[in-house]
Amino acid sequence: MSYIDEDQAQLTTRTAASYYELPRRKVLDKQFSKRVSVHFGMLRSGCRFESRGLLVTGSSRTGKTREINEVIQKFNLERAILPNGLPARFVQCSLSSTLNWKDLGIKALEALHYPMNAQRTQTYIWGKVLEQAKLQGVIGIHFDEAQHMFGPNKEASNTIVLDGFKALMKEASWPLVLILSGVPELARYVQSYEQLKFLMDPIHFGDIQLPQDRDEMNRLAFALGDQVAVDFQPLSYESFYDVLAFSCNMRWGLAIELIRSALDFCVLDGKAAIGIEHIEAGFAERTGIPTGYSPFSVDDYESAFDPDRLAELMQKTS
Repeated sequence: MSYIDEDQAQLTTRTAASYYELPRRKVLDKQFSKRVSVHFGMLRSGCRFESRGLLVTGSSRTGKTREINEVIQKFNLERAILPNGLPARFVQCSLSSTLNWKDLGIKALEALHYPMNAQRTQTYIWGKVLEQAKLQGVIGIHFDEAQHMFGPNKEASNTIVLDGFKALMKEASWPLVLILSGVPELARYVQSYEQLKFLMDPIHFGDIQLPQDRDEMNRLAFALGDQVAVDFQPLSYESFYDVLAFSCNMRWGLAIELIRSALDFCVLDGKAAIGIEHIEAGFAERTGIPTGYSPFSVDDYESAFDPDRLAELMQKTS
């Protein structure tokens, strides 16, 4: 017996890179384009300047990381040539736990594929970040889940981090475009420090809003279905999208993940059209709640389930 289910493996390969562009992408594209265009112009001028960055916030699992990844990947593939002859690019650091400023410098060097001895001083480490960025044509860094750099009752360390971000964008030898992304709490920390606040253009990714987002949810569901040749028509009705939004705590990212899970079950079931049983199976897989007991099968689902708890369960099992 092989542990590799070839049907599942081939389906995963087929859908791994799939992407649905929500309207918010246009806002992100526009703001990112402005920031890098101004940056290129200033580099070409030879004048001293400070860069600007983006502060992207939204609830957990709204899809911030995926959207920013798509933008950065597209930019890096352009290989726009800098005045020094190098192709410009961004690197990314994802923060999964609380770090101090020195730790973040080591993470940034890892993203630059430059190993660093942790015994080195903080000043030396960040000096190497700037040196390597310039040598590699890196004009910007995306720090994902940046709220992990901050905390309540940590005013001194918070200030060090905020001042450090500001210094990276004002560095005379090689100013960097920063993208800081995270939950809404991140904005509170950044906006509390005026010298950084005015260097960051805010973008907020909102949650699903009903009833106005039903049409967008419908387009999303059909687009994801088309990617695996599954007809979503059987579930294309208003009450289904209301329950879907509730089940995913109004988070776009979770809704996309649940729909994809349901489509996987449908394809592996050999069906050409999706059914509620496939959504039920996807919900059970992602939450650990037994099949047959979900917002899709319980009439008084709004009182029977806590959407915050459902979101927590989905994130633990995804």
